[in-house]
Amino acid sequence: MTASRVAGLTHRDADWSGLRVVVAGLGVSGFAAADALLERGASVTVVDAVAPAAGSAGAERRQILDVLGASFRLGPGAADGMPEGGADLVVTSPGWRPDQPLLAGAAARGVPVWGEVELAWRLRPAQGAAPWITVTGTNGKTTTVRMLAAILGAAGLRTVAAGNVGTPVMEAVLDPQPYDVVAVELSSFQLHWSSSLAPRASACLNIAPDHIDWHGSLEEYARAKGKVYERTEVACVYNVEDPRTERLVEEAEVQEGCRAVGFTLGVPAPSMVGLVDDVLADRAFVEDRRTSAAELCTIADLRGDGSDVAPHYVANALAAAALARAHGVPAVAVRYGLRGFRPDPHRIADVATVDGVRYVDDSKATNPHAAAASVTAYEQVVWVAGGLLKGADVDDLVATAAARLRGVVLIGRDRARIAEALARHAPDVPVVDLDSTDTGAMDLVVARAAALARPGDVVLLAPAAASMDMFENYGARGDAFAEAVLRHAGRAKG
Repeated sequence: MTASRVAGLTHRDADWSGLRVVVAGLGVSGFAAADALLERGASVTVVDAVAPAAGSAGAERRQILDVLGASFRLGPGAADGMPEGGADLVVTSPGWRPDQPLLAGAAARGVPVWGEVELAWRLRPAQGAAPWITVTGTNGKTTTVRMLAAILGAAGLRTVAAGNVGTPVMEAVLDPQPYDVVAVELSSFQLHWSSSLAPRASACLNIAPDHIDWHGSLEEYARAKGKVYERTEVACVYNVEDPRTERLVEEAEVQEGCRAVGFTLGVPAPSMVGLVDDVLADRAFVEDRRTSAAELCTIADLRGDGSDVAPHYVANALAAAALARAHGVPAVAVRYGLRGFRPDPHRIADVATVDGVRYVDDSKATNPHAAAASVTAYEQVVWVAGGLLKGADVDDLVATAAARLRGVVLIGRDRARIAEALARHAPDVPVVDLDSTDTGAMDLVVARAAALARPGDVVLLAPAAASMDMFENYGARGDAFAEAVLRHAGRAKG
């Protein structure tokens, strides 16, 4: 099959029959890709270095694909190169690195490599496809996409949060009842393997060091994030407080008439959304941007339970509002959508207040940039931190947070690196170093944090690190913290 024929596969109604496809990975996204391609007559070989265990979800996926006619190369060495006979296309799961032998071999032979998001984009119908509104960033993208979906839903549109969050994007595209618009969260991995997406509106919320081991450098990581803006139709939304995101907009090749729209926690200039006192205001999608603004909602609308609203949460709301307004959503839908929205578990979630001390679970703060946003949202903090830093530097985080720290409780494998940064930048802050890696250690963590805290303080789980050294995932870590806090509250009452 010629490369030109593969390039011409731009919609689901094209001729996919006879296409020889290698699907890299038998996970959820690999299964969805293989299933969709087999349905359209492609010849599919699924490759994975790990053969699924009997009775596992992977084994069930293999059985289904086997019935549909797929071939398999599974187990050690299976992904060390291209299958005999070659391929016209490789579809990879997002976690596979570009230097993985199979993918590197495909690139060397001139075989196109698509991610599952790229394939989903090309499997949209030729006519009447739902537009995508895309969001990326180091932190905040899940909250922003879910806020965006809530706003679009409040406007009466059939929508879904898809991609790196919620519904798999392939499932959203192939849903038998078409959506009006799809809110898509995109990781840097997914963007790396995408080449033809053309969103209605797009946003990069922020850029901070993350996944450097995968991309090779901060520059390559930022370049992948910047692909979110390519071919955007109406508006590229950027973070005024993060100039790198504006530069990515300036460097992007967008469609004629596409505008740059900034979001800011300050007073918005024309073509921006921002804050005027406690009002989220739009000076980008109004008739006269120089002299007028539309009121979108108030900060009080963002949290119906009366709790404090962290600045990064407000920033996420502004970005979501800008994206929705780019799609033509009225201001009143922004207010209703944000008023009814609640963040995911483990994202600046209040657990309890015990003896005047507030306990907050932000286990989803798995890198220093996210942790810094969380810590600086509070005046006095007893910080619970540590885990797998994935090569990230914590000096800037600690230096920024130092003045707010009442004390620190360190856990996890890389806690020594945080302790060293605290010794440099906050030498007077009391530090408790817990060497237990047992998942039951959270009771001790909460007890030591409570001993450091004073009434009015916040005990904050914002680890700045991944969780897999002690827990299955960040959710399990947050659950363990919350459960330990509630046991501590019970003892305090007794």
